[in-house]
Amino acid sequence: MNHPGLCSLIVLCAPIVLATARADTESSSSDDGLDEVVVVANRSPEPLSKVGNSVTVIDEAAIQASQLPVMSDLLAQTPGLTVTRAGGVGQPTSVFIRGADSAQTVVVIDGVQLNDPSTTAGGFDFENLLTSDVSRVEILRGAQSTLYGSQAIGGVVNIVTGEPTTPLGGGITAEGGSHDTGYVTGHIGGKDDALLWRLSGEWYGTSGIPAFDERFGGTRLCASQIGGGSGQLKYDLTPDLEFDLRGYYTQARTDFDGYDTPPTFTFGNDDEYGKTTQLLGYAGLTLRSPDRGFTNRLAYQYTYTDTRDYDPDAPANLASPSTETFYGVGRNEREEYQGTWEMTPRDQLVFGAQHERSTIDTDTPAFDYTGPMPLENYATIDSGYAQLQAEIVSGLTLTGGERYDRHNLYGGHTTGAVAAAWVLGDGHTILRSSFSQGFKAPSLYQLYSNYGNKALQPEAGESWDAGIERHTGSLLLSGTYFQRSSRDLIQFYDCPSPPTAANCLNPTSGGYYANIARTTAHGVELQAAFNPLEQIALAANYTLTDTEDKSPGSPTYGEELIRRPRNAANASLTYRGSLPFTASIAARYAGPSYDTAPTGAYVKLGGYVLTDVRISYALRDRLELYARVENIADKHYETVYEYGTLGRSAYAGARARF
Repeated sequence: MNHPGLCSLIVLCAPIVLATARADTESSSSDDGLDEVVVVANRSPEPLSKVGNSVTVIDEAAIQASQLPVMSDLLAQTPGLTVTRAGGVGQPTSVFIRGADSAQTVVVIDGVQLNDPSTTAGGFDFENLLTSDVSRVEILRGAQSTLYGSQAIGGVVNIVTGEPTTPLGGGITAEGGSHDTGYVTGHIGGKDDALLWRLSGEWYGTSGIPAFDERFGGTRLCASQIGGGSGQLKYDLTPDLEFDLRGYYTQARTDFDGYDTPPTFTFGNDDEYGKTTQLLGYAGLTLRSPDRGFTNRLAYQYTYTDTRDYDPDAPANLASPSTETFYGVGRNEREEYQGTWEMTPRDQLVFGAQHERSTIDTDTPAFDYTGPMPLENYATIDSGYAQLQAEIVSGLTLTGGERYDRHNLYGGHTTGAVAAAWVLGDGHTILRSSFSQGFKAPSLYQLYSNYGNKALQPEAGESWDAGIERHTGSLLLSGTYFQRSSRDLIQFYDCPSPPTAANCLNPTSGGYYANIARTTAHGVELQAAFNPLEQIALAANYTLTDTEDKSPGSPTYGEELIRRPRNAANASLTYRGSLPFTASIAARYAGPSYDTAPTGAYVKLGGYVLTDVRISYALRDRLELYARVENIADKHYETVYEYGTLGRSAYAGARARF
């Protein structure tokens, strides 16, 4: 097989002369040793030396060093993840972990799992997620449904917002730059013996770029505004009983191009726009035993997403009295109990139960020519899980767990997981391996829409990986091999023509959703970090993701999955001078990939290298100035066919703390 991007990859990584490790770029993984504590692997704090799964941590210092306001841009520099965006900031954004579908990625913010039941696949869209109040991101790769339930076939992105550490403190960030971009964030909070509180706000606005790629004729700037805030309150009712209240709110408005451009009604310049409101709420009680060996948590979670799209030309183009082309309202309510029992200093049991109710309310008013066609329905899942972790001999930790879910339509489903972490005798090397299962329940749209199929079964997947990580003073190396397979994937099935009751479940619609697809993926994730001098830091990562469509009878059988580059890499060089000055250069490579054209044909998207330069200067302990230039070579590239991407862009800002 010919790999035209291989030479570019070698040039990109050659200055580092390293083959592996977890410091993807300066904005990527930040753990300094095997004892860094993570939560995402066991839903309970554990040092990495006991975790057999593949985890990357991005801490607050790395997030700030990246200077990136958009979460998906930060994740794009992480090994094993592919990010695509249909235009500029605020446009639909997908994150693929190890080649799994974006809707098979679980996103958790402060313990609350996010997804949108009103969308076709029911997944989470990263389009409006900013980094402003985020203090930590943990990425868990591989199928993880044992602890996280539905959708965790690819992996989990766990996002933690900041917490105050002083009686009163806060900060503000202001930034501006290319495309009339403005970005402002602020937070304030405090902590004493019994009370912790924090409030934050954010706003991001830009005139944008054409969503329809300028090389294809795009001319309309698609502006985007994203605003929101978050808050949290923790209070110790007694020394052993804690009350926890959290909230997260986002509201966005984004222009986008559409398909109703007359006279051809093909994709092109358009005046469409959308509005999105998202709300997350959490209330919990945590009771700990006096010796802190046993923790009980009762929690209520609520998520709400309201998406509405408008086309000012809809009456003329679509013969409809309404300009609202779509609305979707999705809600999730979850009641959960989780227990954590530290049986000994070396053994831990995590167990719990959950009830989830999801609802959908959606319609396309501008297309309802013959009468309203709204969809309103719900589904429930009741779950129970347990996972045991034990250090059976010094340095060797084994983990095993199982989960049972019962859906109100398709019935029961069981998933399991096992993992091993072995710290070798020198204490600088760890071997990791895991096998795990995942599933994704059919979405409400796939079950109940005009194309729905109430006989759908859950999508299912299995994954395993094995890796080694080595710490030797100023050098960190790691490498992981992974495999993943998915079956019973839900896709739309076009009925034979003419559709009849004999050959089509929904003959009036011409097709329906069915469990007809299979995919596989395998590859390697290599990462490295090296500090030859106190002032110099080098980092690199490389990911090979070989995906394949294995769906029987598929016209793309044996082909790569769309929008997943086979080769990807990141590299960075950072200098920290004796003065409070930092400069870095970072490069990101993505190899060629494929997409589907409106005609249904496969289209090849070229590979690319993007180079960013960043500088920062601390005027005082609590005031910092910074600037960056992204895509300094003004490289044109595509992650989605016919959709534009940002060229050379420059930004500057300041951060202040008090």
